[in-house]
Amino acid sequence: MSTSVRLAIDVMGGDFGPRCIIPAVARSLQMMPDLHVLLVGSADPVLTLCQQHRLPPERFQLVPTTEVILADDPPASVLRGKKDASMRVAIEQVRDGRAHGCLSAGNTGALMVLSRALLGTLQGIERPAIMAALPVAGRCCFLLDLGANVDCSARQLFEFAIMGSEAASEICGIDRPRVGLLNIGSEVNKGSQNVREAAQLLRDSDRVNYIGHVEGDALFRGDADVVVCDGFVGNVVLKASEGLAGYLQGEIRNALGSSLLLRCLAPVLRGALKPMVRRHDPGCYNGASLLGLNGVVVKSHGNADETAFCTAIQQAVQVSRAGLPQRLAARLEGLSWPLR
Repeated sequence: MSTSVRLAIDVMGGDFGPRCIIPAVARSLQMMPDLHVLLVGSADPVLTLCQQHRLPPERFQLVPTTEVILADDPPASVLRGKKDASMRVAIEQVRDGRAHGCLSAGNTGALMVLSRALLGTLQGIERPAIMAALPVAGRCCFLLDLGANVDCSARQLFEFAIMGSEAASEICGIDRPRVGLLNIGSEVNKGSQNVREAAQLLRDSDRVNYIGHVEGDALFRGDADVVVCDGFVGNVVLKASEGLAGYLQGEIRNALGSSLLLRCLAPVLRGALKPMVRRHDPGCYNGASLLGLNGVVVKSHGNADETAFCTAIQQAVQVSRAGLPQRLAARLEGLSWPLR
């Protein structure tokens, strides 16, 4: 792959659609001179916004579509209908070799179903997983799965550990990332049968730097670089973490306005607190990779603002440039599966 990256962006997805995504693309093109984009969506609003935000014409191309996958569309139904939906066409750009990666803020279930159907999974992978970074102890901790697979077998949890370890190593440059299984206790006999069986597989494998079970509080102490769980638990952890971050930011704002003295000191205190608040802003970590596919697909939060969507673009460019699916395929080659 050349240093130039072509990214297919579903500009119709998310809560705000083109009016948020196009300004984010304009900012990203300024920051990354080797980025080229395929903007997939309805021609009328997209071209108008591209002119308003002065996108360089030689670095973007419109791929016009006539349909949009809505937030409440059942994932299974998108395979049969909406053949010209912006999300589907964006994924097809990756399948057909016209883009190195795809980014969408649309329906997560539909994105996973379409990506799996159109791109296929890597050899040896039963199910793809969604992985994102959490800010913990001044560094990133990667958590997967975040909702693609509600119920997971021991083999699938083992697959997630392999993929998460390789992805963390590539994205953050960590040598042999520490991998843990999220559990209700650190003892080897704790947790469900699938978790205990997955733990045994990881202990017996030399492919992963497995450190054992990780409890919820240890997740935010930075005891592991990669934490593995099923999609139900992972999605709850992610949403609870984001909610807590928003709650604490609100409490800080309320505290700074609670007295005349604090209101006078607020500019100084806000300046002192700004780095901490930014480190824990969910928007600064926007962009979840769908691991295990034969292609790069990144999911943005549906409610991402311009800054958060810029972060997702940076994430998509990084994993596209790294050729992460090919690296995962090489890591999985020759891996034996004791469980069926």
